[in-house]
Amino acid sequence: MLKQQIQDAMKAAMKAGEKDKLGVIRLIMAAIKQREVDERIELDDAQVLAVLDKMVKQRRDSISQYESAGREDLAEVERFEVGIIQAYLPTPLTEAEIAQMVESAVSETGAAAMSDMGKVMGVLRPQIQGRADMGAVSALVKQRLGS
Repeated sequence: MLKQQIQDAMKAAMKAGEKDKLGVIRLIMAAIKQREVDERIELDDAQVLAVLDKMVKQRRDSISQYESAGREDLAEVERFEVGIIQAYLPTPLTEAEIAQMVESAVSETGAAAMSDMGKVMGVLRPQIQGRADMGAVSALVKQRLGS
């Protein structure tokens, strides 16, 4: 399980004395634990991926805000955290793979208009979660359904 893999990495970082990496892994574990406590469930791999994906998105937003404010030092910290978090995400999909998945989801659901976007995204989300920016996928689906 992914959660166990992250816990093992935390132990390894402790033993190796990698304080920066350990701090990021502890943030990951805290986010996972918070969601488990809030929802009173044990997260499976798909749900852990959703937590990781959200953390990456938050850090990317922070990076852009820090860069626009001229705080490169803080942006660099966020980039480091993104790198650590992404190590636990599956390999990202290419543009061509995403486009092909969108096409198959549109044909599978029989979507023909923007009102069918929810159906298409419902099919795509489990396949793409953690492997692509959902905002970009959503834009691609809108473009496909709008034409």
